[in-house]
Amino acid sequence: MDLQSILSSVLDEVYEKNEYPALAALESEWTHTRPFDGLRVLVATPIYRNTMTEYRALVAGGADLLVGFSGMNDPDVVDFMREWGVPVVTPAEMLEAESRGEFVDLVLDCAGPFAVLHPKIGFVELTRSGVHYYKNAEKPVYVADSGIVKRIETSLGTGDGYFRALEKLGLGGDFEGNKLLVFGSGKVGSGIALQGVRRGCNVTVVTDLKRGQSQTANSENAEHSTAPETMPAGDFSAVLLQNDVAVVDCHDYAAVASLIENSDFVVTATGVKNALAAPELTEALLSTQANLANMGVEDEYGEAVPAEKVLNAKGPLNFILEEPTHLKYIDTSLALHAALAERLVQEAATLEDSSDAASAENSAGLRFPPQEIEQRLLTIAIQNGVIGPEICSMLGGIPTEMD
Repeated sequence: MDLQSILSSVLDEVYEKNEYPALAALESEWTHTRPFDGLRVLVATPIYRNTMTEYRALVAGGADLLVGFSGMNDPDVVDFMREWGVPVVTPAEMLEAESRGEFVDLVLDCAGPFAVLHPKIGFVELTRSGVHYYKNAEKPVYVADSGIVKRIETSLGTGDGYFRALEKLGLGGDFEGNKLLVFGSGKVGSGIALQGVRRGCNVTVVTDLKRGQSQTANSENAEHSTAPETMPAGDFSAVLLQNDVAVVDCHDYAAVASLIENSDFVVTATGVKNALAAPELTEALLSTQANLANMGVEDEYGEAVPAEKVLNAKGPLNFILEEPTHLKYIDTSLALHAALAERLVQEAATLEDSSDAASAENSAGLRFPPQEIEQRLLTIAIQNGVIGPEICSMLGGIPTEMD
């Protein structure tokens, strides 16, 4: 069997197409158009069964697939990919290959571990936390997290994953009346907070209110930029307030420490390393009886808080699950990840035809996803996906960053 059929033998037993309508549409199209024919494509999304749907779409498009190995993976899926001849590689192994003149064409990264590579065409970064690794990139870098589509995963899926993980650990079931303290008011933090409201929690969000105000101004200035110098994160404090979520400034250490000590659940979602490392907060974190968790890739608690004090040893809590985020919530994110790779191939062909060195130089650096690609994937997900109504509700309740 070919690799596409091998992947289908697993995926078709577990998932319905309405759980991954956007990737299904790309796979169907790419089977005929083959945009990645002859190209080596490294994909570094966390290695789980549901992310195999992205592998299958890329293989349908002709990609010579390599899978990037990170600390977040299902060992059974890693073994499965290797058994069927797919290279599962680390950044160090790829750098060694480059020293022998073996380069990939595209890197579809997640949180930046493969930013050290030198692909022939360019990169697509899936997350906000990986952006800073690409600040001085010499190749074009599309950031999937900087548009609308990623909010389906972070606002709907990540909040769902946090509570499913608590339930798996026997810490949930009925959250009615529990005090939930969330650090961070971006897409992930607001998604967890609003999921908490739906489950009956009394929710408070801690955020940098001054930074949120400055980001609003910055996002207005950068609204129509296709190659921004930075990728400002969204802030949804106003939406949280509209949903009866209390919002507290992170600089008010006395108030925040009191909240930590009196909460049932504390979860970090700022994406900032050592975000809670202030001594005033560390003392409260060490003494609280709350269940502490992290939902980002960085250690937001700081070294003074031991790993055993935090669920999953400070790793993203939802990654204790067989499916950290349900496929129905990450379909559009993975589809955008792959579709932006196709756009890089198209742009590279255009530059090659023009032989314009200046245009090639100007193409380097961070970029927003083109709106027409996001709108197409959103339309497919809404019309054909099982979570279409949830997406419509989300987009109606939370202003888009492109508004």
